[in-house]
Amino acid sequence: MTTPEQNIEIANNFAKVFSTGDVDAILDCLHPDATYWVSGQIEGMSGNYDKKRLGELLRGVTSIYREGALQITPTGAVAQGDRVAVEAESYAELNNGRVYKNQYHFLFDIADGKIIHVKEYMDTKHAYDIFYS
Repeated sequence: MTTPEQNIEIANNFAKVFSTGDVDAILDCLHPDATYWVSGQIEGMSGNYDKKRLGELLRGVTSIYREGALQITPTGAVAQGDRVAVEAESYAELNNGRVYKNQYHFLFDIADGKIIHVKEYMDTKHAYDIFYS
């Protein structure tokens, strides 16, 4: 069993690894039974993902970033038991010259030292405008 402080570190490490764009390393941060949910109604982005489908999504999206990665910077975190709430900001320059800069709230559930569930809340209009308009 991990402490709330250790769980915050696990969540913050996920953001650090996510920012590398290394999809295999990102997936390694996740429990084998992990699920990942993205807010909104954006086809091809929003919805529920198992670990395999999340990998497919990330491999597709990392190719559109100029540097190959979306930088996620945590700005605050609070934990209670095995749940961690993280506020974060993102930044990426896309190959088409657009800049994606969003604000997030992540809710992580931790099991066996790995992230088993993620809920990602963001400004979906901004995401749609940058990625689909």
